[in-house]
Order: sequence, then C-alpha cells, then structure tokens
Amino acid sequence: MTMNFLNPVTTQTWTNGRHLVRCVKVIQETWDVRTFCFMAEQPVLYFFKPGQFVTLELEIDGEPIMRSYTISSSPSVPYSFSITVKRVPGGKVSNWLHDNLKSGDELAVHGPVGNFNAIDYPAEKILMLSGGVGITPLMSMVRWYFDTNAAVNIEFVHSARTPKDIIYHRELEHIFSRIPEFKLHIVCERSDEMGEAWAGYRGYLTQQMLELMAPDFLEREIFCCGPTPYMNAVKHLLKDNGFDMSRYHEESFGATPLDVKEEALELAEIAGAEEPDLAEALEVEFSASGKSVRIQPGETVHAAAAKLGLHIPKACGMGICGTCRVPLASGQVDMEHNGGITDEDIAEGYILSCCSKPLGNVVVEF
Repeated sequence: MTMNFLNPVTTQTWTNGRHLVRCVKVIQETWDVRTFCFMAEQPVLYFFKPGQFVTLELEIDGEPIMRSYTISSSPSVPYSFSITVKRVPGGKVSNWLHDNLKSGDELAVHGPVGNFNAIDYPAEKILMLSGGVGITPLMSMVRWYFDTNAAVNIEFVHSARTPKDIIYHRELEHIFSRIPEFKLHIVCERSDEMGEAWAGYRGYLTQQMLELMAPDFLEREIFCCGPTPYMNAVKHLLKDNGFDMSRYHEESFGATPLDVKEEALELAEIAGAEEPDLAEALEVEFSASGKSVRIQPGETVHAAAAKLGLHIPKACGMGICGTCRVPLASGQVDMEHNGGITDEDIAEGYILSCCSKPLGNVVVEF
C-alpha cells in the first residue's frame, strides 16, 4: 500500500446506502465460524457506530438474496470492516458464504444502520451478555472501547456450547488481561462430551452465576445479543429483579418468521379473504413504473408494490436493514422503523417501504 492510497483528498467516508466492496481476508475463528474482511477499491473510511450492521446483496443459485450481518470489527480500524458468520445446518446464506466467498470476490453491501450500538447509550458501567455468534456486535463495542481507551467499566459474559465454540477466545483474553476495569466471564454449556478440559462456569447462565460475575448488574447499562431463547431468558431474569428495562438493549434483526407471516397476510388480502372497503381505499402510485393500486388503510407501501408485481428489494421486513428505502414524492406515511433509516434520509424525503403505511394517497418514485 502506498501513501497515495491514504490521500485525504481521494478518501471517501462511508454513508448509508449501496456500496461495492471486495473481500480481502477470510479468518477461521472456530470450526464453524469465519470472519470475512472487506475493503473498497478506492479508500473509504468505514465510520459506523459499534454494534451496527450491514446487509449483503448476494446471488445464490440465480436467486437474489439480501441478508443482514453485524459488523464485528471496530470503526477504530477505519479502512476496512468485517462480519463474522456461523455456518448453520441448512442455512442457505451462511453455507454459501463459507463455501464460496473468498479473498478477491466483490459484492454489494447496504448500510451501515442499526439502533443497537454503543454510541447512542453511553454509560460508565456496562454489562455485556452474549450467546454464540451473538458475540459479534458486542465484540465490535469491546474493540472500540479498548482501542479508544474509554473510561468504562465492563463486565463481559459470553455463553458458548463448548470450549471449542468460543469465538475470538484469544483476543478476548488479550483485551481483558490488559485493562483492570474490563472483566471477562465465559460459560460453557457442555465441556465433557468432547473430552475438553474446562475450569470455568458450566451449564446455562443463571441468576446465581450472574450475581457472582457482576453483583452490581442492576446498576449497569446492559447490551445483549444471542439466540432468541437466550435473550428471552435474560429479559425474564432482569424483569424478575426489577431492572429498569429502559437500560436494556438487544439486537434482534432478521426475524424470518415475521417475514413469512407478513407475506401470508398479504397473499390472504390479495385472495380476498375479506371484502375490501372501497370507500376507505388509498391510492399508491409508483411514478417511475407508471403503475398505481388502491390499498386498505394499514397496508404498507411494500404490500402495494407487491400487488402490482413490483419488486422493491427487502431483507428484514422490520425497518431495520434499510434495504427497501425509496423516495416519497408526495403524500404522508406512518413509518414505524427500527433504525434502518437516518434522520437525514427522512429529511430528504426517503421512506422504508416495508414499514410505511400511507395516511392518504401517496406517490412513490419507484
């Protein structure tokens, strides 16, 4: 790399949108987890809030697929970013990435977005709780705090299946060995099945364990990420102890079952499960396509497009990933998003079609 590569005149800053990137490195973290590192052809400063995510734009077996992944690296290493992916049995995207994505491959990403991050919820005392590959956004936060010499007190509790499933194990031990205010606790569900030695906590995370690790957990800002049953168990534990849940934050994007339910409801509406009230119908016009359709109050712009056979790209269906962003030319919508669009984008007239419900007749530039 020459110094010209870092010329501030030609260096761009990352903003929410579609970007072409190239995979520059693949790291085998554990037997079924890999980290994929990306850079741009022209230098880009990848500034984002630790904990945010990107959406990959892929083509698998001729089918376009969008899938969101947390950024596991820190913006303190600004000229590249990484995602960490666990191979899931039967997982179409995770298996494709493990089997096909290699150094030198180019793809498009959308983002960065996400309300789950360390910047928007500053605190002097933090408890991080992660299960499995849910460690990725918390690792981004820890790397950020470590690299910036942040004055924070962190209790980090990670649950893994077995010792060989602990992601970033060596790096975690390195980071937490150097700062007295950072304390690491690892719980392994099973350690005897593979004949592996383990001297730490065993089983599932319990209140008794948590009280030993972080006796003051009720006084901390809590960030949690992991499988849904894990996060539900954590929330149940906290609520039972009277924790102020406004100080609890979790990552929960990519809920496929919700996507399936929404599509089933849309199909039921199209099939005429109920007789529509034409008097209340709203008109949605797609100016670039020259098409329009009347929908019932409460239906989304994305549902309107689907009725016309128009495909607005969508990944999460929950207003998180930002993939379905489109310009609103006229009219008003009720948009209940989850961080997938910035205030600047909204000011410029953009909406997320998956979670925007027209309040009257609207015109969308698509």
